[in-house]
Amino acid sequence: MAQLAAVPGLNSLTGIDARLAAIAKLEMLSEEMEALEARRKSNAVLKRAVRAWQKGELVRAGQLALEATEEDADNAKAYHVLAMALSRMGHQHKALVTYERAFALDPEDPELLINLGLAAWNLKLTAGAAKMFQLYIGACPDSPLGYNNLGSVQSDMGDVDTAIETLRAAIYRMPGESVLWNALATVLAENGRVEESLVFYNEAIRLDANFSRLYHNIGYAYSHLGRLDEALESYNESLACALDPQEQMESRHSRAICLIGMGRIAEGFAEFEIRNDQRFRAYVHHMTKAPLWKGEDLDGKRILIVAEQGLGDEFMFANILPDLQDAVGADGKLDIAVDPRLIPLFQRSFPEADVGQYEDRTLLDKDGNKSLRFIPFSVDKSEPDYWAPMATPLQFYRKALGDFPRKAFLVPDPARVAAYRAQLESFGPGPKVGICWRSMMLGAKRAKYYSALDAWGPILKVPGVTFVNLQYGDCADELARAAELHGVTIRTIDGLDLKNDIDGAAALSAALDLVLSAPTAAAATAASIGAEVWFLTAGRTWPQLGTDEYPWYRKTTVFSPEKFGAWEELIPRVGEALAAFAKTAG
Repeated sequence: MAQLAAVPGLNSLTGIDARLAAIAKLEMLSEEMEALEARRKSNAVLKRAVRAWQKGELVRAGQLALEATEEDADNAKAYHVLAMALSRMGHQHKALVTYERAFALDPEDPELLINLGLAAWNLKLTAGAAKMFQLYIGACPDSPLGYNNLGSVQSDMGDVDTAIETLRAAIYRMPGESVLWNALATVLAENGRVEESLVFYNEAIRLDANFSRLYHNIGYAYSHLGRLDEALESYNESLACALDPQEQMESRHSRAICLIGMGRIAEGFAEFEIRNDQRFRAYVHHMTKAPLWKGEDLDGKRILIVAEQGLGDEFMFANILPDLQDAVGADGKLDIAVDPRLIPLFQRSFPEADVGQYEDRTLLDKDGNKSLRFIPFSVDKSEPDYWAPMATPLQFYRKALGDFPRKAFLVPDPARVAAYRAQLESFGPGPKVGICWRSMMLGAKRAKYYSALDAWGPILKVPGVTFVNLQYGDCADELARAAELHGVTIRTIDGLDLKNDIDGAAALSAALDLVLSAPTAAAATAASIGAEVWFLTAGRTWPQLGTDEYPWYRKTTVFSPEKFGAWEELIPRVGEALAAFAKTAG
């Protein structure tokens, strides 16, 4: 007789479930083993990435870190290293996204908060950066890094008082941390309180005598105070302590500027060539196959000279162009690449040269961001024999102060000069004085170099002087306020765009009796065409080359206060000098 199969009871059902659960667990274990194997492989690659980073091989480190993420897509540390490499190579947006991925995988890693904040800061997302640093402080209240970065970014945001309080409170909590004293000193220095900053820098040095960046920063402070011997000593100390190649180059560059400012120009201009090192932070890759000129004979050769840095420097370094025009001789050729606004003025001044514009672009490649400068007008017709940034020839032609000819080297449009002179005469008798009081780029850190027009009363109230506006950009509100505060009308030339019509600005400057200006492009324009220019500076500047003038130009005088940025002392002194000038000019 056939037997019926037993009806499954609770125990047998449980047995079936247990077997299925066991199979599921085995499957999970298998997946865990696979994950562990993936993490093992990923970490093995990541170790190689870290070793490459330690050797300074950033591109290789980034490539290996990327490979580590491919081995294990959940390895937060691999994304962390990849983001660090991307940031150092200039891919700031990609770095930020990668840091965010790492943080999503490991939100308990506080170091990611610091680096996320730094990535945001690099992208000028200052509010986001401040938030990350605040979160880091919450996670690591006894670490100085969060306070250091938070105070610094608050200063960048223009909230200087809050920045100082953040850092001061951190110092009370951790008085032995050199990095915090350095940060507080730097906030003070960058906001015009340079003398005060020295107290905090010196305490930071006492706490850590091997802090390279600290010596660089105190060198910066001494430079602004005109204490260049002490600045040079600090830059030398920074170089002696620096282990990071980037820090070494930054210190060498600052040291070169210091030497030039001291009047040790042969040594300084030679050291200044560090800016042409491809590893330098501000290096610009020029798109030409021609070799960099290193002092070879130029007779009969064609050389391309490319303007560099800001518009004011394009004028100042153009001091060297007459020497180069002579050097190529009748059978050679000088090509000059400048800001397109300068082409008419430079072509008139050097009729035998070819003058054209450069074009700037940014390339993103496997090595990071590259700043590129194209010079199609020159290289498209054929590659020159040599090329050089405009300041490079200084090391060969300006070895001593006596090598500066102190004469005009640019030629304004004579017809426009005559027209402006006639217009200025219609304003009435007395000297016509052009004024420019600030740069257009006036962020929180740059404001300390300029005096507001509101403070120019002792100058603007000098009797018998007609003031003419040379301030480029929108300044209508400032001119109106000056009229209200000081009871003076600063004349403007209708139809002249002082920002874009540089040839017109040069012609107007030539028609004036005197120019008073902060160290701006307007001052450089006027000085280069031979106008008399008085520079009003917050302190001693490196283009003075250790003198009381700007030797690059025909006739200049520098007025600077005894104490950095003490405009209340300087402006009345300039007013007195202007009153004396007006009497003799009249």
